[in-house]
Amino acid sequence: MLMFPKIHLKPEVETYLRSDFKNKELLTRLGSEVCDVTFEALLRRLSHPPAFSSVRVNTSLVSVDHVKKLLTEEIRKECKGCPVEDIRILEHPRIPDVILIPNIGPRENLQRHSFEVIVGAQCGNAVLRGAHVFIPGIVSAPKLMKAGDVVSVYSDVHGECKRGAKEYKGVKVFVGNGIAELSRKEIFSSNCTLRGVGIRMTEPVYVSPSFDNLMNSFLFLQNLPSVVASHVLGPKPGERILDMCAGPGGKTTHIAALMNDKGEVIAIDKIANKVKKIKQNAENLQLKCTKVFCYDGTKALAKEGIWHEQEGPPFPPDSFDRVLLDAPCSGLGQRPNMACDWSLKEITSYQPLQRMLFKVAVNLLKPGGVLVYSTCTITLAENEEQVAWALSTFPCLQLHQQEPHLGDEGMMGVGLSENQLKLLQRFNPSSIIVKDTIVSSADLDFGQTTRLINLANKDTIGFFIAKFIKVQDAQQL
Repeated sequence: MLMFPKIHLKPEVETYLRSDFKNKELLTRLGSEVCDVTFEALLRRLSHPPAFSSVRVNTSLVSVDHVKKLLTEEIRKECKGCPVEDIRILEHPRIPDVILIPNIGPRENLQRHSFEVIVGAQCGNAVLRGAHVFIPGIVSAPKLMKAGDVVSVYSDVHGECKRGAKEYKGVKVFVGNGIAELSRKEIFSSNCTLRGVGIRMTEPVYVSPSFDNLMNSFLFLQNLPSVVASHVLGPKPGERILDMCAGPGGKTTHIAALMNDKGEVIAIDKIANKVKKIKQNAENLQLKCTKVFCYDGTKALAKEGIWHEQEGPPFPPDSFDRVLLDAPCSGLGQRPNMACDWSLKEITSYQPLQRMLFKVAVNLLKPGGVLVYSTCTITLAENEEQVAWALSTFPCLQLHQQEPHLGDEGMMGVGLSENQLKLLQRFNPSSIIVKDTIVSSADLDFGQTTRLINLANKDTIGFFIAKFIKVQDAQQL
């Protein structure tokens, strides 16, 4: 059962997305009713977390078995007092550096308490993935709330609650119960911005580990499709690889690990804070082959005759064996996401930027090299439409089979052939049956492993992957 309402979107955005999922090709193949049901299921699923949290193990430093033991001990500590102390951790059978941890829920029968704390929508999303409530996320708290009080936490999905309010009667979604670490006065009367935990969650609607106390050199919390993208890229030791929009560094560090830290991974991002995070993650995971630069990827191709053999960007054509373009996108596949207040103009603004980056990527790739394009969104314009554009614009590119291929094939609607769609990988959370998304402690026995792995592969964030091979020199554009 799905506990939360569907993701709250501006009407023009929902209409735009509906036109994607009811395009002429899909209507001809499936019919209007099936298209409507599928689209509504997607909107409902986006407001809920995936059935599993995935953890990528830094296998260059530690074994998967060792991390499983550490995680098991930590989860049992965190879940003490919950009916799910024996959460079983699964190893992914096709991705050897991934382990899966079930998000138990939704727990619909939790008691609601008279003291209600309202948090922002992004904070509420984080709670559903295992976080406590940090002080900046608190929007409203009861007048008499003091440290130690048991409270119920609600997400302000429409963003209409005024900060500092003593109560809120508007639209709110229950995300669990917790214990206040501070009084209302301490939260709202301070002259400076307070940090740290404001509400320690004791009964979340979804039981999911926070990973706060685990060694960050051993593991990296990463959505399963993001891990798949790096495997699809297929990096090899000794190669020179470019991660074009690399922040915060999850894929950069994964690529380096898959290369056994031998070779060169160039990571660029134009946002300084993201660059800092990439460096921090590489240092935490003790990876040495990464080089990180704060640079605009659209300018990463050196103009003819102007390259000065510097270490960093811009680079001359044909510089890299493989390029990952995990492109900036509308992010509509992220989960859980109960509300998105972006306008249609904002949602549709990414396609030109993605194409600028793609042109640079093609020119920087060596003949015979691999280019992987990925997004964490669900729109046709940013996914399959970009593939159709790329194939018509760059005769040097050919689609290539992906391994592993855990998601669905590409979505119809832009004129790609059936064979081309099969080479694409779209992670589409609406493709699973509702009753299969609920994970309870009773499911976690060895006889359920196959079903649970299949659920983990399907009940993910919305994500898209295309893999290209550059078969000849591209004319520099």
